[in-house]
Amino acid sequence: MIRIAAVGDIHMGPDSRGLLRPAFESLPDCADFLLLAGDLTRHGTREEAQVVADEIAGLSVPVIAVLGNHDYQDDCPDDVTAVLRAAGATVLEGENTVVRVAGTPVGIAGTKGFCGGFAGRSAGEFGEPEMKAFVRSARLSADSLRTALEDLAEQGCAVRIALTHFSPVPDTLAGEPVEIYPFLGSYQLAEAMDAAGADLAVHGHAHLGSEHGMTSGGVLVRNVAQPVIRRAFAVYHLPGGERPGSAKGATGAAGATGATGTAGAAPREYADRGTS
Repeated sequence: MIRIAAVGDIHMGPDSRGLLRPAFESLPDCADFLLLAGDLTRHGTREEAQVVADEIAGLSVPVIAVLGNHDYQDDCPDDVTAVLRAAGATVLEGENTVVRVAGTPVGIAGTKGFCGGFAGRSAGEFGEPEMKAFVRSARLSADSLRTALEDLAEQGCAVRIALTHFSPVPDTLAGEPVEIYPFLGSYQLAEAMDAAGADLAVHGHAHLGSEHGMTSGGVLVRNVAQPVIRRAFAVYHLPGGERPGSAKGATGAAGATGATGTAGAAPREYADRGTS
């Protein structure tokens, strides 16, 4: 069983220093690695990035992250990335990484993603330069995700996970005002996942959304924005990575189950803080 801990939209700042560390230190008991689905800071400052770095530094499980829109606000995403990498995190943007779980190669492809809307209700790459540039950003991000997933397949990864900040499907936006759906994700991310193949997609961004969704191609999608899961992290299970003496096939075909995250529930007032 591959055990995946995930959370996004933790929106950390100086006054939240140390809030998640006790829960994160319990990760080896329940998860093989931790995914951070963007919006790790409030305004994308170096100071806020250092707060996040202190939460994850020295953890005994791998930490893989993507940035979110908040992490770009101070116009220094490269600095935010550098601070997180110095603390041991793998930060992805159109890239991938492989984690071995009991000998099973688990591939994670990550990108922030972008907005633009969903099939039948989306912006087109047409017209004014500004509109074309807007939609092109979503397309290029999705293209990079597809390439990263395809590369993982070529590497022989038995399990592949797509990590984004923006949502690939409208399912996990249920609860948000429908008028802002186009600004919360893009169908092009889902098309990339379906084309290249993935076992699980994890995203954040939609604070008022829902946890569970699925692409039209059958990829399971989980919204792990902290205000949605209302705990320090959720834990999902995928088949594979069997350990000596463990039971096989506990989740069934392509099943991401067990969104329980029993370790370290975050205080409610923290869960409700921050914006999309």
